[in-house]
Amino acid sequence: MEFELWWLLAFPLFFVLGWLAARIDIKHVVKESRALPRTYLTGLNFLLNEQPDKAIDAFIEAVKIDNQTVELHFALGSLFRRRGETDRAIRMHQNLIDREDLSDEQRQHALSELGLDFLKAGLLDRAEAVFVKLRGTRFNEFALNNLLDIYQQEKDWKKAIEIAEALPHHEGVLWEKEVANFHCELAAAAMANSRFDEAMEGLGRALALNRKSVRANMLMGDLCASRDDDRAALEAWKMVEKQNPIYLALVAERIMDAYRRLGELEQGIQLLRSYLDKYPSLDLLDALFQWELQKEGPQVAYQLVRDELRRNPTLLGLDKLLEAALLTASAEQRTDIELVKSLVHGHTRRVARYRCDTCGFKARQFYWRCPACGGWETYPPKRTEEFDLVP
Repeated sequence: MEFELWWLLAFPLFFVLGWLAARIDIKHVVKESRALPRTYLTGLNFLLNEQPDKAIDAFIEAVKIDNQTVELHFALGSLFRRRGETDRAIRMHQNLIDREDLSDEQRQHALSELGLDFLKAGLLDRAEAVFVKLRGTRFNEFALNNLLDIYQQEKDWKKAIEIAEALPHHEGVLWEKEVANFHCELAAAAMANSRFDEAMEGLGRALALNRKSVRANMLMGDLCASRDDDRAALEAWKMVEKQNPIYLALVAERIMDAYRRLGELEQGIQLLRSYLDKYPSLDLLDALFQWELQKEGPQVAYQLVRDELRRNPTLLGLDKLLEAALLTASAEQRTDIELVKSLVHGHTRRVARYRCDTCGFKARQFYWRCPACGGWETYPPKRTEEFDLVP
């Protein structure tokens, strides 16, 4: 009985203590909210309702009321940049940096935001200077990633290599592929200026980093061919099959030109036929079609395209078949075939494009680096129609 009375007496006491604690918390929250400018809360409300223009106006008013609100300056600068008003964002962050009451951490944060402002405005030299200052700080990795982006935009491949190698986890597969492409860019520039030994060294470094670098072997073959060493060039281009056979279409013309110079055209055609049999490709078919047409004539070229169309039915293949049929058709048939071909060709324009695996950007020509997202080797050398084929 005493036990039950004790709990009856203690229960009201616990209730009173809980009520007092809640009152203290509420008073603290109310005190903090009163310390904030009302326009600040209004601005937050606009942000939550996805009204950035009204939010900016409210934040500007809040800054006028309380100029010491550092976080509010950051929010306002970020909104300016997002809306494309980079000049106002730059002034906002520059004013923050010039303040003497900022901590080191806040100053570094302001610098990082200023660097993004310059980058958004296209002022790459100023952005670079800011991010260089941030190296070695807590924003080091952030600065390195932005410097890497800047140097790729400027095509300063030597600096891009240095920055990529300074990044944490730079030994991963992604960085091997990217840095190998930086070396390939340097090698291509050296080849264009007849610095062949320098180009050879660069390609060697690219292959040492990434043994599967198709681009490096393609350039190696080009370099050997420019030195009249077609045998070595063929060896380099044939390596593509072991690295990634999907890229064989890119070296098909090179291979055939080398065999033609060597006087072994038949051997080259047989090699391309074996490639097409194992790795169906519309671009590979097109290359082989042209060489068969040149060497064996329109009837053999037509037979080649017809057999391939039966194996892999595509609109692009049909377009090529109609092209071959025109070469063997009589004068009466040619008019009808030309009509059908013009209709088919109108549809093939939509599917005769390359597509980036990362962002989906489509282009009529092949790129080693996507013009839209900047990814390296994200463009498989296959037409968009080929992705829909069932093996």
